[in-house]
Amino acid sequence: MDSNQPRAETPQPPPQGGHGGGGSGFSAILAVFLSFITIFVMMRNQSPSTIRNGLSILHQVPEGHVGVYWRGGALQKTITDPGFHLKLPFITHYEPVQVTLQTDQVRDIPCGTKGGVMINFEKIEVVNRLHKDHVHDTLLNYGVQYDNTWIYDKIHHEINQFCSSHSLQQVYIDVFDQIDEKMKDALQGDCTRYAPGIEIISVRVTKPTIPESIRRNFEQMEEERTKVLIAIEKQRVVEKEAETSKKMAISEAEKIANVSKILMEQKLMEKDSARKQQEIANQIYMAREKSLADAYFYRVLKEAEANKLKLTPQFLELKFVEAIADNTKIFFGEKIPNMFLDQRLLGNFLQQLSRNVAEEGKSTA
Repeated sequence: MDSNQPRAETPQPPPQGGHGGGGSGFSAILAVFLSFITIFVMMRNQSPSTIRNGLSILHQVPEGHVGVYWRGGALQKTITDPGFHLKLPFITHYEPVQVTLQTDQVRDIPCGTKGGVMINFEKIEVVNRLHKDHVHDTLLNYGVQYDNTWIYDKIHHEINQFCSSHSLQQVYIDVFDQIDEKMKDALQGDCTRYAPGIEIISVRVTKPTIPESIRRNFEQMEEERTKVLIAIEKQRVVEKEAETSKKMAISEAEKIANVSKILMEQKLMEKDSARKQQEIANQIYMAREKSLADAYFYRVLKEAEANKLKLTPQFLELKFVEAIADNTKIFFGEKIPNMFLDQRLLGNFLQQLSRNVAEEGKSTA
């Protein structure tokens, strides 16, 4: 047969329009029904707040928080401030993240000490804060419940590490006051290295619960220690009282010595003042006596000079006559005394006496 000749067409069966259209419509209905079932199952497995969050378009970010969004399960870089914002329902998921100070309470932390005693910390409070600039990186790496990893679980780990390297005496009494700082430093060290957006402000650790028998032993030890401290304190009080009495005695003795010294100085000053007064009196007396002696000497000297001036023959003769006249006696009898008055002899005697006095005066001059 020539290939260029037209071939006879095979007759086709008529299309069955009603049966084919019904099959495609049923598939579409089935797909929509399955979608609603899937959405219903998903909504049933989620909490009411998550359902409201997914259905809502308008949402509010409270003060002290920032808004973080997920779209199709992927964390978005968009971070919103407090206030009202819009999002796509079912597609975009929203969570508020606190960026102010918050206190996480970690409860019931069992641990074993170095000696094998099991104790329990009922509550440890961790004050922390997530910085706003690190919200995206922190949630991207550790999720919304980042504090479970870096606070709750980390506290359990650090407390057990601390207890395992210390005895019960150290944990319960000796170094209990250091646990707060040690926990804070340990948490902040790992957060700074792996989650730099988390800042640990402080850690507050409550007294751990220990077995009752051991607690009674500690109470007895504390009582004995209190008695020892009381005895030591009494001894210190007695020593202090003795020292005080000693100081008082020394002070009294010093006071008496100072009083005696002052009295002695006062007496010495009085004696010195009396001596000075006596010296002044002696000087006054000596000056007066000297003045009297000088006056007497001057008077005698002047009298001597005056007497020298008086020693003239005429004056001597006058005095002699006055002396003889005063001693005149009258004798009666047969004989006259062997003395008679010769005026020439008296005159010669007085002249000779006057010359002798004059010569003595010249020799003295």
